[in-house]
Amino acid sequence: MKEVWVKDYADNYLDHYSFRYIMGPFNLLREFGLWSLDLSGAQQLPSKVLCETLRSLCALRSLSLAGVPCDRGVIQTVVSCCRMLRHLDVSRCHLLSPAALLPLGGGALCSSSASPSSSCSAVSSLSQSYASSSDLSSSFPPTPSPLLLSSLLAMDIGFGEQEGDAAAAAAYLLLSLPYLERVALEDIEQACLLIEQRELGLADGFAARERVPRLEEVWKERVHRQDRDSWRLKREGAPADKKAESEEEERAFCVGYDCESEEGAIINEGPSCSHNPTEGEKHILSQSGLILPLKDVRGVTCDSLDSLGRLCPGINSISVNTDKYEDSSGRSQGYLLAGGLQTWSGQLRSLSVHYPGPLVDLLLALQVSGPTLISLTLEGVKTSPHSPLLEIIKACPKLRHLHISAEPPYTPQEGDEDRLQEDWDLPQLPNLCSLTLSFSYEHSQMKPAVSWVSLKKVLQCLLIGSPLLEKLALVSLPCPVNCVLQYTLHRARLDVQRFSDSPTPLGRVQHVDLLRTDVQMRTVKSMMQQSKRLKYVDVSYCWQISRLEWLNCKKFSKVTVVWV
Repeated sequence: MKEVWVKDYADNYLDHYSFRYIMGPFNLLREFGLWSLDLSGAQQLPSKVLCETLRSLCALRSLSLAGVPCDRGVIQTVVSCCRMLRHLDVSRCHLLSPAALLPLGGGALCSSSASPSSSCSAVSSLSQSYASSSDLSSSFPPTPSPLLLSSLLAMDIGFGEQEGDAAAAAAYLLLSLPYLERVALEDIEQACLLIEQRELGLADGFAARERVPRLEEVWKERVHRQDRDSWRLKREGAPADKKAESEEEERAFCVGYDCESEEGAIINEGPSCSHNPTEGEKHILSQSGLILPLKDVRGVTCDSLDSLGRLCPGINSISVNTDKYEDSSGRSQGYLLAGGLQTWSGQLRSLSVHYPGPLVDLLLALQVSGPTLISLTLEGVKTSPHSPLLEIIKACPKLRHLHISAEPPYTPQEGDEDRLQEDWDLPQLPNLCSLTLSFSYEHSQMKPAVSWVSLKKVLQCLLIGSPLLEKLALVSLPCPVNCVLQYTLHRARLDVQRFSDSPTPLGRVQHVDLLRTDVQMRTVKSMMQQSKRLKYVDVSYCWQISRLEWLNCKKFSKVTVVWV
């Protein structure tokens, strides 16, 4: 297959600026039972061709269509033909409106060709799909049922017809996809507020227009299913004398919901699905809080963390975006973030924050969540010579991945601390495998202003205290880098002499980016000699390296060295 695709590309697309999409014998993919397909960025792939391809991929588990011009028809094809799908990425698909995703949750039955009275049967199909989730036979039901997706990424897609469509669609998907654990949806924070505060009636207009069940009905079915499953698990693990009591509670619950099937589906409520709960039902509903099994949530804001915490207490990975320093009451977004993350204290493994304010504002939040973090990403933060980078390292001792993209300080640090501090009293990250420190720069400048002298101490701490480091990126650092690398390599040579069997600084590094730094070629050569696993070094725009030095190094080294 690879040879066929390479030949097709060479014959037909070699003169194109970029390789936009794959052309090849997709009919052969069926024979291999393809499980994963990534077509991200295939901007010229027609929806018709995509639909024809997907119809033959019934075994597909993972599908990435990020940036592909797919439409509602592609989603409907996925629902009809790719019933084994667990991961779907349609981010940046601008031809998809939020409502176009509804078929994923069983909303395809209520399309423009359906009548409003069919909404009840759609709700019933939700229950039927939950009951039959473990039986994935080759004969699919005649009516659409929700996919068993565990991951759905759909950020930066098209717009809805009216304001609020994105939140309503997200709420519908959160409620109708029972196994969803990883999610990135437009207006997911508003969707969580709708569900957590039980303001589902605000989406009735959207449901009527799209001819899908009212959110109230979908919510009711989801809560009902959750409580039945909870009782079942409780009964299975309870002593014999408690099982009868649990079964009696479950039967009483079913009576309260007018259950007429073993699976507890809400049926026979009339053509309009406008059933109003009785007082007994209201009591049951108020005592039955809904818990979503989400573990990885992206694109939320600080303001929604409280509702999200009550609705999704099992989150262990979260991405928070904010474009302001303070809320309407004048409270710092960093303060709100710390309070919101408190819900998942002791369990958070990955945290990504986009915050255009001072880095120091995030220190409290990192002290709350840092002890268990394995991955930390900070983007857009503003730095100063007094930014608490060492305190952040100390707060996150278990990190394996650290990525900071920041604005450089605009005021130079006072004093000339040219001597590197001894490192025995500095915090370390012994498990760190990937490190990125990247600072923005003005394109008119050839090199950044290397005035942040104390940043050398942080680099020294990270490089010497992270012997497992495999990927290193230091981009446009506003401080001297060459001397830190030289010192680190010197320490590595000493460690080899004293501790020959232990990992040494930079001893396992494979990929290094040093763009727009003051690194010198002799330092790069020393790194290549000592780091036997090194495969790639990018020293583009490094003003201390000449073209002649680069050519000589490229000629005699097996390491790929990039320089422009």
